[in-house]
Amino acid sequence: MRRPFVRALARPLVLVAAATAIPLLSAARVAADDIVVGGFPVDVSESPWTVALSSRDRFGGTRAGQFCGGVAVGPTTVLTAAHCLGDDVLGAPPNRVRDLKVITGRTDLLSNQGREIAVRDTWVNPDYDSGSNAGDFAVLTLVESVPRSSVVGMAAAGDPAYAPGTSAVVYGWGDLTGGGDYARSLRAARVHVLPDAQCERAYPGSADGAYAADSMLCAGETAGGRDACQGDSGGPLVAQGKLIGLVSWGSGCGRAGSPGVYTRVSAAVRAVEGVGGGAGPAGPERAADGG
Repeated sequence: MRRPFVRALARPLVLVAAATAIPLLSAARVAADDIVVGGFPVDVSESPWTVALSSRDRFGGTRAGQFCGGVAVGPTTVLTAAHCLGDDVLGAPPNRVRDLKVITGRTDLLSNQGREIAVRDTWVNPDYDSGSNAGDFAVLTLVESVPRSSVVGMAAAGDPAYAPGTSAVVYGWGDLTGGGDYARSLRAARVHVLPDAQCERAYPGSADGAYAADSMLCAGETAGGRDACQGDSGGPLVAQGKLIGLVSWGSGCGRAGSPGVYTRVSAAVRAVEGVGGGAGPAGPERAADGG
């Protein structure tokens, strides 16, 4: 039975002399031309709300300490995956990670582009279930603001952006192939929102995980290929200019019949507004151009 995995870096990246990443969790390798996996390079100016979570103390400086993604949903508010802030990822509770930062406005992780902003406070969804991956979201409050132009609105429940068949884009600096080939520059992949029934068939509650439509959505291609992968966790899935999902978990990367599973952002809107004062549900006047 294939085992599911969440899509954060589970421990510090181990490098060999040629700076080739050693895979951190087992995952079947898929062909690069099938399968950010199956994506394309993108400049952060095209998705300025896409940010990287960083801890050089924990993950080293080879990729600026990047271990997860996130998305700016308010000037000082970043939404990410709850599992990104777990002790198994960070080695300690997030409030004890002294160099936890958000990198904003940076395409190439090793450039001096953009800013590295310290995290003032963290809030992890108390209803997050690490066994089922339900409720996989957390909120970071930054010590400095990002511009309003770098904030994306969240799609509320019932928004047509969640409809099956909708074209969406996922962004991140994660594994490009499913074999530990981590990106240095931001990548994106075009996927489609899939019907809940298809996701439930893919993840019916076996060792591969259980899909719950009230707090999750899945996206990809029926034949496999384009997908998020390890290191992309917490990054944005955007459709019709609105944030609809956060990279959460899946079985492998880009496998036919095993689409990527995302936190359904509508389940997080109220919590984000209460904790960090996010931009709130996106309307026509505040929707960003992202999908």
